Amino acid sequence: MEKPADSVCIPEAIRDLEPPPTGMKGAGRTGELWNRNFRLFFAARTVALFGDGMIPVALTAGLLGAGRPASSVGFALAAWMGPLAFFVLFGGVLADRFTPRRMMIIADVLRLFGAAVLAVTFATGNPPLWAVYALSSVAGVGAALFQPGVASTVPRVASDVQRANAVLRVAEALMTMAGPAFAGALVGLASAGAVYAANAATFAVSGACLFLLRLAPAPSDEAERGTFVAELVDGWREFRARSWLWGVIAIWTVYGFTVLGPMLPLTAVLVTEGHGSGTYGVMMAVNGAGSVLGGLLALRLRPRHPLAAGAVALSGVALNLLVLGFDLPVLALGAGQFVSGAVFAFWLVMWSTTVQTHVPPEALNRLHAYDVAGSLLMLAAGRALAGPVAEAVGAQEVLLAGAVINMLAVAVLLGARPIRRLERIG
Repeated sequence: MEKPADSVCIPEAIRDLEPPPTGMKGAGRTGELWNRNFRLFFAARTVALFGDGMIPVALTAGLLGAGRPASSVGFALAAWMGPLAFFVLFGGVLADRFTPRRMMIIADVLRLFGAAVLAVTFATGNPPLWAVYALSSVAGVGAALFQPGVASTVPRVASDVQRANAVLRVAEALMTMAGPAFAGALVGLASAGAVYAANAATFAVSGACLFLLRLAPAPSDEAERGTFVAELVDGWREFRARSWLWGVIAIWTVYGFTVLGPMLPLTAVLVTEGHGSGTYGVMMAVNGAGSVLGGLLALRLRPRHPLAAGAVALSGVALNLLVLGFDLPVLALGAGQFVSGAVFAFWLVMWSTTVQTHVPPEALNRLHAYDVAGSLLMLAAGRALAGPVAEAVGAQEVLLAGAVINMLAVAVLLGARPIRRLERIG
C-alpha cells in the first residue's frame, strides 16, 4: 500500500532524539517537531547531504581513474566552491523575491542535471576536463541558490527552532560519514559514473520533498519589491544594523582563515603521514561521532545566552589543535577530534537558531547569504594557503598558533557585550 506524503520515513534513531515533554518554555511535544512539513524538509535535507558527501569521492575516483593529474581534483572542487561563494548573495535576494521553496526546487533541478550529465560522461568514457569543471560549476550555482532558503525555511516548518536545528545537525553528521562510505563502496563495485547517478537521484528526491511542502505565505512573499540591486543594498543595511550579527561574522572571517581553514588539510597531512590513511579515515569518523553528540547536547540544553554558550564550547577546538601540534598518540588524536566535532556542532546549532529567531523573515535569506559567502571565502583562502605557510614555518607551528587564535576569538566573542548578552527567543 502506498504511503501518503506525510508519512515520509524518518529513521527511528533520529526520531527518538526528541525528548519527552519537560514543561520548559518552548520545549514542545514530540509531535510538534515531526509534523508533515518538517518530515518532508528533513528528508530533503538529509538525502541531499548524503548526496553531497559522495561528490569528492566521485570526482577523485573518476578523474584519477581516467589518468588525470591529482591537481584536476582540486580544480574541480574549486569550480564547485567558487560559484557557490560568488552567487550565494544573489541567491539570497532571489529567495526573497521568488520564495525560498521555489528557489530550492530550481536548485535541485540544476544539480540533478549536472550530476546526471556527469554520470553519463564518466560511464561512457573519459570526459574532457572543461566539461567536468563546467558541470561542477553548475552544481555550485545550484548550491548557491539552495543555501539561503534553508535558514528561513526551518522556522516555517518547526515551532521549536533550536530542536529542529539540532536534529538537522545530527542528521548532517551522520550523512557526512555515510555519504563518502557509500560512494567508496559503489566505486569499488561499479564506477564513478554510478556514484554520480546515485548523486542525481538524491537531488530528485530532495526536489520532490520540497515540492510537496505546503507553507503558509510569509509576509516577505507578498511584500512589495524594489530592484534587484536595491534589495541587495537593503540586505547590507539590515546586516550592518545588527551589531551582534556582523560582530560574529567579522570574528568568524578571521577564525575561518586562521583556524578552521588550515585545520582540515593539515590534519589530513599530519595524520596520514604519521599514522596512515586508514587512521585518518577513522579520525574523520570519530569527528562525525562527536558532531552527533554536539547535536544531542543542543537538543537538551537551552542556554539563556546561546551565543555566549556556543563561544565557551568553541574553546574545545583548541584541544584538537594542541594534540595535533604536539604530535600526541593516536588515542589523544581521537579525543581531540571527538571534542572538536562535538563543540563545533553545538556552536552551529546555537548560531543558526539565534539568526533564525532574531532576524525578521523578510531579511533572513539575504543576511544568511552574507554569512555563507564570508565563511566560504575565508575558509577556502585558509585551506589554499595552509600548505605554503606550513612549508615555510612548519605545520605544527601553524596548528599551535591556531590554538592561540582560537582562544583569542573566544575571548573576543565573550567580551563583546551585544554578542555575550543576546538572549534566546522561545
